[in-house]
Amino acid sequence: MKLAGCAALVTGASSGIGAATAEALARAGARLVLTGTDPARLEQICQRTGGTALLADLTDEAGLGEVGRAAAEVDLLVHSAGRGWAGEFAEMPADRVAELTALNLVAPVVLSRAAVAPMRSRGRGHLVFVSSIATVGVHGEAVYAATKAGLRAFAASLRYELAGDRVGVTTVFPGAVDTPFFDHRGQRYGRRFPRPVSPSQVADALLRAVERDRAEVFLPRWLTMPARINGAAPEVFHRLASRFG
Repeated sequence: MKLAGCAALVTGASSGIGAATAEALARAGARLVLTGTDPARLEQICQRTGGTALLADLTDEAGLGEVGRAAAEVDLLVHSAGRGWAGEFAEMPADRVAELTALNLVAPVVLSRAAVAPMRSRGRGHLVFVSSIATVGVHGEAVYAATKAGLRAFAASLRYELAGDRVGVTTVFPGAVDTPFFDHRGQRYGRRFPRPVSPSQVADALLRAVERDRAEVFLPRWLTMPARINGAAPEVFHRLASRFG
């Protein structure tokens, strides 16, 4: 897909991967609609990119409907909005379970439904889902991992369905990324390895994947290996994960 001149909608554009993706798309010549929940940050990123701000909460029915109407008009839809929560599952508040499920999984499904039919009729389009390496299962992040695994399955299924319609589907699987995500989930990132990558690295990999119509991209690239081991030999993978973390 050619990015220059395309109309693109990026969710979660107020910060992190979404903001970096908006900036990369602007440099590539895309016309942007940017959604987020932080009005000040969203306005700043729109000023830097020339994008149009669409302030909306994707866990709210009205906000989701408004963004869905915008999604029907674009060539590229990037699902970057997401939240996490770290801790024992039994201690996770019920409202946070609902929030993560609504934002991380339900919203991308609903917005994709709004975008797919118009993309098919125009004979062009691309959907991008920002998932996570957490799809392999992560201690203390059961709900987050489940939503990201569901996103992966949805994207893969949609790619099969849209094959031949000139509508691409890409899923991006970052490891740890240096964003405010870890502050908001309630637990800072404390590992020495793997070191977090920058949001701009994720954004650059995302754009290359869209241009080349790649189905899945892992970042850093070496994370492809544990993901493949998990798929090919899950028992071995989970024994190693239990031992080494």
